[in-house]
Amino acid sequence: MSFVRRLCMTILFVCALFTTFQSISGVEARTIIDWMDDSPFSLFQRSYYFANYFDIDYATADDEWIHYEERAQPQISSELTENGSLRLEEAIDWTQYPSTTVVATGYTAGVESTGKSPNHPAYGITYSGVRVKRDLYSTIAADLNVFPIGTILFIPGYGYGVVADKGGAIKGNRIDLYYDTVEDVYKYWGKKTVEVYVVKKGDGKLSEDELKKLNEDETMQVFRQQYVQSKS
Repeated sequence: MSFVRRLCMTILFVCALFTTFQSISGVEARTIIDWMDDSPFSLFQRSYYFANYFDIDYATADDEWIHYEERAQPQISSELTENGSLRLEEAIDWTQYPSTTVVATGYTAGVESTGKSPNHPAYGITYSGVRVKRDLYSTIAADLNVFPIGTILFIPGYGYGVVADKGGAIKGNRIDLYYDTVEDVYKYWGKKTVEVYVVKKGDGKLSEDELKKLNEDETMQVFRQQYVQSKS
């Protein structure tokens, strides 16, 4: 009997707590339950709802969303990719990530972009210290006040770009995408205005090991292979 009595008292206490909270804030218990969903997109929705409901500057909520670094890498079914026809742009719902419009240009490690020749000791070395790389996750340059070192962007038509460098002409919403050769810059990109998706906001640091780990993620190798094939 004592157990049943304690259980009843606990249920009554929880009901009273929800009722009191609702009477003070006007927020229904159903709303609180809905907020328990752990998906990344629902976290973004909650930030937006919370900011508007309690009249909080939405920029703050958006900043918190961008800093949410425990977002799981989307799991992609092997059945969808076994024929190699599904592209990265189609495999993931990119609308779950914050987006922004940027002007994107292409650059190389050569003298035409950096002023450094192959015999220069810093040739091919980015501001972060890692070497330039064109891969599934490529090194890109950005305004570090907008996209800090380590920020991962998804750029449709290019792939993932990891901010590893900066440039004198790269200010505001501009990014520079690394390519191996000048010919590749003109063949595959040039200059475009494009909507990019912020997959993760960087903390100002990037290492070779981190970049290697991203490119060797087993769940993403089917897309990496597509990139390799497109270069051959």
